[in-house]
Amino acid sequence: MARKPKIKPKNKPKVKYRRILLKLSGEALMGQRSYGIDASTVDFMASEIKGIHDLGIEVAVVIGGGNIFRGVEGSVKGMERATADYMGMLATVINALALQNALEKTGVPTRVQSAIEMRELAEPYIRRRAVRHLEKGRVVIFAAGTGNPYFTTDTAASLRAMEIGAEIILKATKVDGVYSADPFKDPKAKKFKKISYIDVLKKGLNVMDSTAISLCMDNALPIVVFNVRKKGNIKRVMEGKNIGTIVEMD
Repeated sequence: MARKPKIKPKNKPKVKYRRILLKLSGEALMGQRSYGIDASTVDFMASEIKGIHDLGIEVAVVIGGGNIFRGVEGSVKGMERATADYMGMLATVINALALQNALEKTGVPTRVQSAIEMRELAEPYIRRRAVRHLEKGRVVIFAAGTGNPYFTTDTAASLRAMEIGAEIILKATKVDGVYSADPFKDPKAKKFKKISYIDVLKKGLNVMDSTAISLCMDNALPIVVFNVRKKGNIKRVMEGKNIGTIVEMD
């Protein structure tokens, strides 16, 4: 009886990074809406994350809350800044739970860790537990920012990335990189393929807030800014393809 030929397993594409932190804005979950959460957009984000999770990449996510409430805007309108920021942190928890639900529908095991304790909804943030979840192949979503007012979720992303030993921060945006000006308003805006932390700070470019950039610079943690709305872009970044703009040392 003839032997059946052995089927060689398909080789997974080589990846450049093994542990990453993805920074999603709350606005990324709105889709074409002006407020709140668009279910189809959240499902799209979940499928993109699943695509890199299936490659064996350890994925952590920090998510904003600007689609529901933004602390800075609340304080401008007369609300006490600390109170407004805490309300913004609660908005990030809502987004984290929405993303968790979408991910688990695709079969991706997920944990939400909150910087503000709320046991019925999420685990408290514990660094060693977060790392252990990543090692076991779970996507960890960090909610409630740093747990402190006056700090943005960009700063939370930089802080958590360093705490868990991420190799890079993926800053997901609606544009395909860092520009010298807003490309939607200035057609002459120049796109940078690579830029240093110092130049981002000097030029006042809208990448992440200055505290977040400074934290990354002090710890030589690179940032890739890319268009998350284009299908497959997260995977392309993982494969080392020239997507978006990289922010790193000179």
